[in-house]
Amino acid sequence: MHENTKVKQGKHEEIALRPGSGMAMLVINTALILGAIVLIIHAIMQFASHGHSAIWVAAIIGGFAYAIIIGPILYMGLKIVKPNEALVLALFGKYIGTIKHEGFFFVNPFSQAVNPAKGTSTQTLDQPAASAVSQLTGLPVNLTRDNRKISLKTITLSNDQQKINDALGNPIIISIVVIWRVVNTAKAVFDVDNYKEFLSIQCDSALRNIVRLYPYDAVGEGDESEKTLRGSGHEIANMLRDEIQSKVDVAGLEIMEARITHLAYAPEIAAAMLQRQQAKATIDAKQLLVEGAVGMVELALDRLAEGNVVHLDEERKAAMVSNLLVVLCGSREAQPIVNSGSLY
Repeated sequence: MHENTKVKQGKHEEIALRPGSGMAMLVINTALILGAIVLIIHAIMQFASHGHSAIWVAAIIGGFAYAIIIGPILYMGLKIVKPNEALVLALFGKYIGTIKHEGFFFVNPFSQAVNPAKGTSTQTLDQPAASAVSQLTGLPVNLTRDNRKISLKTITLSNDQQKINDALGNPIIISIVVIWRVVNTAKAVFDVDNYKEFLSIQCDSALRNIVRLYPYDAVGEGDESEKTLRGSGHEIANMLRDEIQSKVDVAGLEIMEARITHLAYAPEIAAAMLQRQQAKATIDAKQLLVEGAVGMVELALDRLAEGNVVHLDEERKAAMVSNLLVVLCGSREAQPIVNSGSLY
């Protein structure tokens, strides 16, 4: 009926199941049910015309058995698998294989599809929109999917924002988005209780482990190569991906990407940290302004000396430097005073 191919992947073996054609079984079973109905009618007519006969009684019983019991049971073995979906099957508690290619198939009608994460959602959903639809239609909106098939598509996980202390002990609010997919259905179904919840919890744990190692932002005149949560987004994202991947290998999941989507100081220290950032920005701006002003003063003195425009003693040079620095570094526009008398 089918061919099994075993692919060794870690602790468990994922069995690639290739069942028979569902369309062929549908046609054959339907024809047999119709034949059983015709047999029943013919047997009843013969029984009525020729009287009691064990053959016709057996034909009636067999026809009813196939049309009412066996035929419907065989219909239960028909399975439809869409692209990028997998159907994990177990027979009487034993794993028999996974259908990972799309099509219409026939499997053992007593086999059962297994998906421990059925009805569990790992995506951040639009709850207000769902509530609005529910109010308009008067029907409850179920935001989770009740599906026994395992999705092999690339899926986005977006957990809630968390408050975590960084390397300096400052509380920050952070959230991440994780792009993942199932690569081993046997591990996902049988090695963990619920692979979606398992992934969500491991993402939270990995995020806390990484955030505690780095400060939110650089403080003071530190090393320019120092990693920070705000300034080293690409490196932190790669570390997050590797950390999560190491934790979910047991569940047969692949982490394709992990990115920080929200990063901010916690409200209780946000105002103080904003003042610190503003003070640092003001100091940096003043430092740049003073460096530029000193350069301009040096240039002015050199040009005056080269052109023999005026000869100033040290005291007058000091006064000139003081005036120029006041004009160039002042936060307000200078108001000059014209001296129409003697220079001295």
